Amino acid sequence: MDLSSALPTFVITLREGVEAALVVGIVLAYLKKARQSHLTPWVYGGVGVGLAASGMVGVLLSWFVQNLGQSNEKYGPVFEPLLEGVFSLMAIGLLSWMLIWMTQNARTLKTDVEGAIHAALNQAKAGWGVFALIFFAVIREGFETVLFISAKFQQGLVPALGALAGLAGAVAIGVMLFKLGIRLNLRKFFMVMGVLLLLIVAGLVVTALGHFDAALNALASLDRKSAALCFFQERFVKAENRSCILGPMVWNFSKVLPDDKFPGLILSALFGYTQRLFMVQGVAYGVFLIAVGGIYFQSVTGKLSWPWKKVERLLNKIYLTKI
Repeated sequence: MDLSSALPTFVITLREGVEAALVVGIVLAYLKKARQSHLTPWVYGGVGVGLAASGMVGVLLSWFVQNLGQSNEKYGPVFEPLLEGVFSLMAIGLLSWMLIWMTQNARTLKTDVEGAIHAALNQAKAGWGVFALIFFAVIREGFETVLFISAKFQQGLVPALGALAGLAGAVAIGVMLFKLGIRLNLRKFFMVMGVLLLLIVAGLVVTALGHFDAALNALASLDRKSAALCFFQERFVKAENRSCILGPMVWNFSKVLPDDKFPGLILSALFGYTQRLFMVQGVAYGVFLIAVGGIYFQSVTGKLSWPWKKVERLLNKIYLTKI
C-alpha cells in the first residue's frame, strides 16, 4: 500500500485539528471557570456531530463523483478529472484563506472564543449555543480536509488514513495542553505547519491545472467540435511534449526523478511535484507562492500592507458573520 498520499491530509488535518482543539479547550476551561460544567456534554456533542457531519459530506461527495462518472460512460473520462480540478480549486481557495485568517487572528483567538461562549451562556438555551459554537468550529476544519481529500479521490482511502492520523495527533496535542498542562510553542507550531500547508496548496495549483488539461484533452478526443479548446495540442511534434492548455514543457524528469518512485513519490504527494511540468503550471505555481506566500508572511510579522489589509478585513467580517 502506498502511504505517501496520506502525508498531505495528515499535515492539513493536524493543523486544522489543533485549531479546533484550541477552541474546544478554551470553551471547556471557560465553562469550568464559570461553574457551568454541566454544559460539558454539549461540547462533546458538538465535536461528535461536527466530525460525523464532515464524514457524511465526504461520503456524499464520493458517491456523487462515482455516480456521475458511471451515469455517462462516454463522458466519464471527462467528468472525473474535471471534478478533481473543481474540488482542487475550492480546496485551494478555502485552505489559503484559512491559513491567512488563522495567522491574523491567532493572538485574539482566546478572547474571541470566550466572548462567543459568554454570549451563548446568556441565551435562554445555553446548551444549544455551546453546541453550535463547537459544531461550526469542528465542521469548518473538517470540511477543509474533506474537500482536499475529494480533490484527490483517485487515490482511494489512503488520504483518509492520513486524516485520521492527523485527527489523533490534534487530539493528543489538545490533551497535552489542557489536561496535562504541558506547554507547547504554538506560535512556532503554526508557523512550521503554515509553511508546509502553503507548499502543499501551491502543489495543488499544479495538480488542478493538470486535471483541467486532462479533462479538456479527453473532451477533445471524444468530440471533434471541442478539439479547438486544445490550442497547444498541435504545436508540438512529440506526444510527450504536448499539452492541451498548459503550453510548452518546462522539464521532463521522468528518467531522473520519476513521480511514481521514491523520493519523487513523496514530493508529488506533499508538494504537487510532477515529472513533466508545463509552462502554465510553472507560472501559476510561482504567482501563487508570491501572492499568497507574501500575504502569509506579512500576516506572520503583523505587517499586512494595503490593499491586502482591506481585503483581509472585508473577508474576515464575512467569515465571522457566517459563524
